[in-house]
Amino acid sequence: MVQIGIYEKALPQGITWAERFSLTQELGFDFIEMSIDETDERLARLDWTDEQIAQLREEMFATNIRINSICLSGHRRFPFGSTDSEKQKKARIIMSKAIRFAHKLSIKVIQVAGYDVYYEKKSIMSREAFIEGMKESVKEASTYGIMLSVEIMDDPFMNSITKFLEIKRQIHSPYLQVYPDLGNLSAWPENNPALELERGIDFITSIHLKDTYPVTNESAGQFRDVPFGKGCVDFLGLLKNLKRLDYDGTFLIEMWSEKSQDFEQDIQAAKEYLYPKLKEAGYDVA
Repeated sequence: MVQIGIYEKALPQGITWAERFSLTQELGFDFIEMSIDETDERLARLDWTDEQIAQLREEMFATNIRINSICLSGHRRFPFGSTDSEKQKKARIIMSKAIRFAHKLSIKVIQVAGYDVYYEKKSIMSREAFIEGMKESVKEASTYGIMLSVEIMDDPFMNSITKFLEIKRQIHSPYLQVYPDLGNLSAWPENNPALELERGIDFITSIHLKDTYPVTNESAGQFRDVPFGKGCVDFLGLLKNLKRLDYDGTFLIEMWSEKSQDFEQDIQAAKEYLYPKLKEAGYDVA
């Protein structure tokens, strides 16, 4: 049976973790992906006490719903590639804290945002600083058995698995892997998403399921809040591709319905679109 999870930001923002776990279970998912984004509120999770972490573990076990991975997008604000040495230092601190936080919660995958910089100008130096930061981070993560899995992004720096593999060749560790997003892979016209999955199959930890509008000469594309089936992703084709490649890892439905009055209806619509395609591709879905 394939394991399918839901992104934290698909669920209401102001609820407790006990309520999130219960909702995840009620909605029929196997796990949840936690967000540690660039907001002060979510970055503060990295400073939780051991008592707070122990309570979260208890709430997890009570519902048998695990936090399978952390989406660590806080590096958008504090990137490894920044020209600001204080931001570079903060990037390392965030990663180090995230690794220890994940270890205490028995989370084995930290999804790393594939940005050298996000709000600054890119350069050869920003790429070099990103690689150096990741090299140090992978070394630390390996001591805890934590995988750092780089997401394929809405950004030219890391918009294909091919570009990830260029970094992977320079950091020799089984603890550096890739987390493809089918929407992000499909949105860029230079990508053949099926070929990209074939190139990276040996390094994939999980798959994001999300639709996107494509990047064109007239449009910068749209990388979130695209209704499933309205964008450019060939879900059935790519899922069949993954099944042929014997991919049996987890899938994560990525949505941002945390402020929606009808979040359950939005999530149900996503399931009604995706689950038949997963089944047709050969995956055993509950």
